[in-house]
Amino acid sequence: MPWLAWLLAAAALGVAEFFTLTLVFGLLAGAALVAAVVAGVGVGVLGQVIALGVAAVAGLVLVRPVALRSMARVPLTHEGSDALVGKRAEVVREVTATRGLIKISGEEWSARALDESHVIPVGALVDVMEIEGATAVVYPRELLP
Repeated sequence: MPWLAWLLAAAALGVAEFFTLTLVFGLLAGAALVAAVVAGVGVGVLGQVIALGVAAVAGLVLVRPVALRSMARVPLTHEGSDALVGKRAEVVREVTATRGLIKISGEEWSARALDESHVIPVGALVDVMEIEGATAVVYPRELLP
């Protein structure tokens, strides 16, 4: 029943990958699965260890760099109100430290000024710095560095 030991090792490595997200433990878990299959076919311990080594090296040398390059190309996307942070908006009703109204991407949002001393007039362009519940916290574009 050495195949069972390899399956348990693969499961433990898979759990380690889940917590680290390095792609190393996951590839080693795959190599342990290869060793489990080799053990299940009836190959001896030396053959199982060789299969484990070959699969691990192939995964770490060939698969991991390709996977890391692929993951680096995928842009992080923001959904919901988080997608509004960094957007430009127009002031529809004067924005103060406590109230105001802006138009972002065709939608009207309640707003307040990031700096409590700012009063932003109607028609001014602002940047959305953060979203607090249903209120956009904004900063005037002309004051940005």
